[in-house]
Amino acid sequence: MSEDLLPLPDAPPMQPTQRREMIIRRLRREQTLSVVQLTEIFNCSHMTVRRDIAVLEQEGLVFSVPGGVRLASQMVNEPSHHKRVILESEQKQRMAIIAAQYLKPGMVVYLDAGTTTLCLVPHIIALSGITVITNDFSIVMALTEARHVNVIHTGGVLDHDNITGIGTLAADTLRSLATDIAFISSSSWDLQRGITTPSEAKVEVKKAAMAGSSQVVLMATSSKYGTFGMYRVAGLDRFDPIISDDGLPPDSAAGIRRSGIELILA
Repeated sequence: MSEDLLPLPDAPPMQPTQRREMIIRRLRREQTLSVVQLTEIFNCSHMTVRRDIAVLEQEGLVFSVPGGVRLASQMVNEPSHHKRVILESEQKQRMAIIAAQYLKPGMVVYLDAGTTTLCLVPHIIALSGITVITNDFSIVMALTEARHVNVIHTGGVLDHDNITGIGTLAADTLRSLATDIAFISSSSWDLQRGITTPSEAKVEVKKAAMAGSSQVVLMATSSKYGTFGMYRVAGLDRFDPIISDDGLPPDSAAGIRRSGIELILA
């Protein structure tokens, strides 16, 4: 532990706001601190530290991790499709099993671009009369042999890294269509900011897909929680439900549920 992180036994008790400000200052340097460290630093109980973390997380400043806390971090660039497709494959498959329970034969379904929504394709192929609307070329390719599935691609400007169509043209297509259910993906999400993205061109597409659907489901892995991009798409209360994986810290899951949002962890 660095010298200025040593316990301060002789210091007078801090007010909660002072203590939280100190937590943020220390996290800006250390990035991550354990609950044990913080109880030693402030000479207070685990319960006090966890209350402070919960308040700071509600404000979107920090993110709970097992046994501790880290700063919420801004995402400047999203990883490419090729990198994302090999990450957290097991979690995404479990999430897709949960999401598939919302599918019924004959539905019109929007699949947002993403490797998590891509995992829904085998479940869609197993049903009859499904129409899939998507801006994701990888999803289209995965459905080319499924002739019983109607497929509509939104078009738009090609995002080479993510192999998707984005921008106004894609959004205009979605504004002319109505869907039963939209499965939305996100590279960054938290309770305070909702779902965000570092790409302005993706915002219009996601909003158009959500506006035209009777039900909107968020599919986002726990590893993306506590990060944020510059552009906000929607608050978490816009989704019914949110599907993530059981790697989401209990404090974060509890905070989401206390806000009245349905959260399912695969």
